[in-house]
Amino acid sequence: MNFQFYYEKLAYSQAYKDFMEKNPKAYLCSCLFILDREHSGKDNKIHFDFWLPEKKKMASFRVDGKVEFMDVEHFEKKVFEKVSTDYTFDIEHFEEMIFKKMSEEKVNGRIQKLLFSLQRLDGKDFLIMTGFLSNLGLLKANISLEEDKIILFEKKSFFDMMRVVKKKDLPKKD
Repeated sequence: MNFQFYYEKLAYSQAYKDFMEKNPKAYLCSCLFILDREHSGKDNKIHFDFWLPEKKKMASFRVDGKVEFMDVEHFEKKVFEKVSTDYTFDIEHFEEMIFKKMSEEKVNGRIQKLLFSLQRLDGKDFLIMTGFLSNLGLLKANISLEEDKIILFEKKSFFDMMRVVKKKDLPKKD
């Protein structure tokens, strides 16, 4: 899954041209790659998200098949930074980095899905990865595109994220 290939597919589509004509100040603020490893990639998805500064909202295009425009429900009040479109990376390169890191960290479980989100933070573009494992494990990683390396890697259990509430902590019924 090559970033530039899908970006060009989007840029040459009529849906994108119409969108940019209506929203000339819109800019790319994120790109989401969903890799489905449980079903041999049948459910892979790619979305390009655009920030509309005048409307303070986000819009998205799905480009893994026919280019489709999608309105996005936006809950955060922050302004998203502009992401570069000058990348030529293949997402599989970063997937291999994750596999290697899993081996080094002795992470068990088979990857079912990987979500890579291209985002800009403090003036630098990153891939933020979330991975779902067959053993109810969850992987989180931040990848610096500038350095081409993993700068944060964590494994968590699904159960680590669930808060166990003791009976005594439950509200009393009157």
